[in-house]
Amino acid sequence: MDESRKVIYTGEAQIMTQMGALPISFDIEADNLAAAVANYREAAKAGVEKTMKELQELRRAAASKIVVPGQPGFTPPEGAGGSGLVMP
Repeated sequence: MDESRKVIYTGEAQIMTQMGALPISFDIEADNLAAAVANYREAAKAGVEKTMKELQELRRAAASKIVVPGQPGFTPPEGAGGSGLVMP
């Protein structure tokens, strides 16, 4: 073990979603293994909360994205026809 470096304790958990298990990893603030085990619950809770906030931000960003013709995800409305021209 390299005594000149600080030990970093990392925890892992999973939450079940409609799409399956979502793995979550997080750092645990502690000076030794016993303290890391004792702090696991609070660190896991904070890790889940942080992940949920990040997911909400991703959903907001995806919902507000402007989709234009020629980009993946654009589907013209039924019966819209169109000339087939794609602007660069």
